[in-house]
Amino acid sequence: MNSIFDELRSAIYSVWHRRWVVLGVAWGVCLLGWLVVATVPNSYESKARIYVQLDDPLADQIGIGVGDRKRDVTRVRQTLTSAVNLEKVIRSTKLGDGITTPKQMEAMVLDLSKAIKVESEQDNLFKISAISTDGKMSDSDSAKMAQDIVQKMIDIFREENLAGSNGGMGSQLEFMDKQLAERQKALEEAEKHRTEFEARYPELAQGSQSVMQRMEAARSEVRGIDSDLAGAQSALAAINGQLAGTPATLAGTSTGGARGALAQAQADLAGMKARGLTDNHPDVISLKNQIAALRGSAANEIGPSGIPNPAYSSLQSIKAERQANVQSLQARRAALQADLARVTSQQIQNPQVAAEAQRISRDYDVLKQAYDKLLQNREQMQLRGQVENEHSSIKLQVIDPPSTPRKPIAPNRPLLLFGVLIVGLGAGAGAAFAVGQLRSTFATTAKLERAFGLPVLGAISQNLTDVGRAMRRKKLKYFYAGSAALAGVFVLLLASEMIQRGMVA
Repeated sequence: MNSIFDELRSAIYSVWHRRWVVLGVAWGVCLLGWLVVATVPNSYESKARIYVQLDDPLADQIGIGVGDRKRDVTRVRQTLTSAVNLEKVIRSTKLGDGITTPKQMEAMVLDLSKAIKVESEQDNLFKISAISTDGKMSDSDSAKMAQDIVQKMIDIFREENLAGSNGGMGSQLEFMDKQLAERQKALEEAEKHRTEFEARYPELAQGSQSVMQRMEAARSEVRGIDSDLAGAQSALAAINGQLAGTPATLAGTSTGGARGALAQAQADLAGMKARGLTDNHPDVISLKNQIAALRGSAANEIGPSGIPNPAYSSLQSIKAERQANVQSLQARRAALQADLARVTSQQIQNPQVAAEAQRISRDYDVLKQAYDKLLQNREQMQLRGQVENEHSSIKLQVIDPPSTPRKPIAPNRPLLLFGVLIVGLGAGAGAAFAVGQLRSTFATTAKLERAFGLPVLGAISQNLTDVGRAMRRKKLKYFYAGSAALAGVFVLLLASEMIQRGMVA
């Protein structure tokens, strides 16, 4: 422990004994270091935050979903720092001053790409930052340059999102218009061919439907008519049954006699038929014989005659209407069956013509469907382009405008100045210690004993005259003045840095 303490004392004595070496080296290192620090240009950073609103009911109605808008924003954010956009920034700011060759532009674009950052803080919140470091500009101009770069990036972000994919939309619409023109020409040729074919074979005129479609529609209509005809015939049979049980006339004053019995017997016969009894049933045969006998008696009976039955007349009208309905359905069914038979016969007699008619109809239908679908897609795309142009589906809001840098973010000049001072003092102390090690001197008696292995009897202290002591005090004053001057230069540099920052603010 004592040896370590002695070594430390020896080192301190050696450095202090050669303090002028320390001061000289410190001055040299500090001046050189501070000069280097002074040449390092300040870097100023400007930041801005933008919010992108993606909710838009009108865009949703025409098929521009939130997912599409998010992809557009992501695409623009990823391509915002592309070489083309960075070249726009350079040419629209002072960065482009003095750039005359493509090589200079490429170098400037590369440097600017490292200085610009576009970060996504949330799904719809983005931060744009730019750092300006240019030793040819003043600090205030460099700070303003960082702000201008961020503002230009915001303008490009807005332009790209407002435009969206409209640049490609025009070419897509042009392509679809060309396709529509080709489809329309092919459709007109197919329609002309179909019209010429129908003029040659009017019996196979198809109109807007194919032969098979017409035949299937006719068969379906025949099945419907059969169902309606069965219902109409059933209704006619029901009204006939009611007519059979309803007398045509009513008795004038009395219901007795042969006429009354005849009317009652006819009513009973109608009731039996309504229950489903056939003419061969014994009760029906007996009642018919009774009615035949009563008719002769009623014809010879002298008395008041009957009056017309209103119910019977009403049933007769209903019967006539239902008979007309049945006849109309039968006529329509016969016409459809005749049409089916004619077309079928034509197909059997001319199979090649029928096949040609089918092919023409199929080709026309395919072309018509393709044309209609392409026209619908084209209208939707045109509407989408108009919405994106006139009513942007992406709302861009600048939350934090580009900030004006108040102080440089790099370098930390006060810290660097202080670091150079420490390095200079350390270099001076190290130089003084190295010089002491190169010379054969001993600062303590213990060190002398260890060096020669002999006991040291004593040490003679230095005794100075008055002139020597005055000279030493004078040299110390010079040393302290030199040290104070070094510290003063350091303070002046710090003050200059603070004043320079205040001028930028």
